[in-house]
Parts: sequence; C-alpha cells; structure tokens
Amino acid sequence: MSERVSPPRGFPKEEYQARVMRAQALMGRAGLAALLLTSEAEVRYFTGYLTRFWESPTRPWFVVVPASGDPVAVIPAIGAHLMHQSWLRDIRTFAAPAPGDAGLALLGDTLEELTPPGSRIGVPSGPETYLRLPLADWARLRERVARVLVDDANIVAVLRRVKSGAEVARITQACAIAGRAFARLPEIARAGVPLDEVFRRFQMLCLEEGADWVPYLAGAAGPGGYGDVISPATRVPLAAGDVLMLDTGLVYDGYFCDFDRNFSLGPPAPEVARAHARLIEATRAGFAAARPGARHGDLYRAMADVLGTQPEGRLGHGLGMQLTEGPSIVAWEEAPLVPGMVLTLEPCIDVAPGRMLVHEENIAITETGAIWLSHPAAAEIQILEAT
Repeated sequence: MSERVSPPRGFPKEEYQARVMRAQALMGRAGLAALLLTSEAEVRYFTGYLTRFWESPTRPWFVVVPASGDPVAVIPAIGAHLMHQSWLRDIRTFAAPAPGDAGLALLGDTLEELTPPGSRIGVPSGPETYLRLPLADWARLRERVARVLVDDANIVAVLRRVKSGAEVARITQACAIAGRAFARLPEIARAGVPLDEVFRRFQMLCLEEGADWVPYLAGAAGPGGYGDVISPATRVPLAAGDVLMLDTGLVYDGYFCDFDRNFSLGPPAPEVARAHARLIEATRAGFAAARPGARHGDLYRAMADVLGTQPEGRLGHGLGMQLTEGPSIVAWEEAPLVPGMVLTLEPCIDVAPGRMLVHEENIAITETGAIWLSHPAAAEIQILEAT
C-alpha cells in the first residue's frame, strides 16, 4: 500500500449553516416557505448525514429546510442515533416499516408547524433529481397539507454545483486514491486474466489505497477498442491486441471521483495509438476552454472540434456527492462556469465500426481557469504485458 496523507473527515457545523443560509436567501427570492428534501445527496448536503443505508428502499427519509432557522429531520427511528451525531438538533422519528402512514403524518405536522397555510414548499424536481417516495404516499401528502408543493426553482441544484474548498479537497483525495490504484494496474492485468477478475482486483486496489467504497466500476476490453462503456465484466480473458478501459467512481468521505484510463495489451495498433492521442488532445482543449464565464457548451465545442465530429450525448458532467451531477457538457447547455465547479471531461471517439475509445479526467474551476484533480494521462496509451 502506498504512503498517503488524508484530509480530515467531515465538515464543521459552519459549513452546513452557510449552505442553509444561502438556500434561505434564494428561497426568499423565489417565494418559498420551505424546502422538502427526500433523497440522499440533498439530505446529506444540508446535514452531513452519511450512511450506506440508503441502499434500502423500504423507508422514506425527509429533511425540511424552513425559510428561517435550522433544518428539521423527519426520519425512521433506525436513523436517529446517527442523525444525532450531525449538527441538527430537531430530529423527529417514526417507526418504519409499520402499518399506516405515521411517517407522512409526522411530516405533514412538521410542514404545517414550519410554514404558514397556503404557502409554497419547494421540492427539487429538475434533471438529476428523484422523489424516493411512493407515488401513493406523495398523493396523500399533497392532500393532507394545506400548502402548495412546487418545484424548488432549481435552488438545491444551483447550490450544489459550486463546491467549497473542503468539498474540492475530498474529490481531490478520491482522485488521488484512484490514481494510485491505476498505477498498480500492471500488478493485476495481463494477457490471460479474465476481465471480471481484473474488475474485482481493481476494486481491492482502490480499497487498499484508501477508498471508503467503490460503488461504481465500469469498463471494457476488446481488440482495437470496445463496443460500450457500461456493460458488466465477463469471464473473457484479456488477450494481446486488446484495449482495456477501467472507469472508476470510488468514494472518499462521501465524495466521488470519476475518471478512466485506457491500456493496450502489448504495443497498440496504429489506429488505437492515434485515437488515444486525439482523445488526450480533445481533453486538453476542453481544459483550456474551462474558465469562469465560459459556457458548458463551449467545452463541448472545444472537444468536438478536436475530435472532428459532434458525438451524440454529452462529453462530461458535474461531479461531487454523486457520480454524475448537472449540468451536462452538451452543445446546447448555456449554463456558465463559475469558480468552485467540479467537472469531468469525457470525449469519445470511434476507432472502427463497433469499436470506440473513451477518456475521462476530473477538473475544478478556479478564478483563473481550470485545475486538474485527476493527474492527466499522457498522449501515449499505457502498455501492459501481452504475454
């Protein structure tokens, strides 16, 4: 295991209080009496409540951010002990799972206590959001409270786009952990090793190097490239002439990295070497274009110009508490870049019919331009043993 120095875990109370105050200022402008939060990233953003128990879909979780004052948690009793370790002090619990709608009743009472009748309560409703509540319960809640449940005017998404220095430090640490794991890939990947074994052992390397967990690992391998970047690993052994790609989204202290690396089993074919170099050139063009005031669409066009085509879909996205956050780097996205944003740059290129290469790096926007969070790859594709 490599030597490493980790930043301190968790954030001080003041970090969360500042987030709440910024949200409340925007809520005032939008005419919202409260925000109702129901999903993991939104709840954690305002509370620091970090647990993998969100993998269970059985119980709903709620946090209400009122127009003034501290947030209130309305959660299953099983989460009370951990939530009491957060900065919140008003934590209301209900039994779950249980017959009836005790959780909805408690939430309804809380909303009625914290907001005036007829007021508007914002619920994140745009891209990258989800309710995480049964639709039948959602209908009952709307009938129960004499309030208007509306879109949150994109407040939470706008706030989460801009990371604090402490948040960027966590993402940087996640990138460093993944970088150390990638540097050790020759220990586990060579011709004859099945792809699914490479996947398993690479996750082990990430954990050894300091990842808290590895919720996302994608990749592929094939002669001269690969067909997609989302299929599960198979038992097919790596072979000379293959291109191996691994794309990891490991977590450190609740924050993701998300970047990939390509490797050639033995010397690469000329078309593979050219395609990889073109991807690195496109990534660097996106990096050069990433400065305050530029638009996400500008980054797309900078990379597409190098690629010589306009690929379908996006060429990157936001990154933070979730593996992918908004906005997407697409031609039509006019959202401006501002200091504190963390993005992925992810150009792709076709090598041959049915064969492609993808490259991805992580960057942050500063007052003077972009900085690399992942250590940028060289133009030459790395070579692994083919015998």
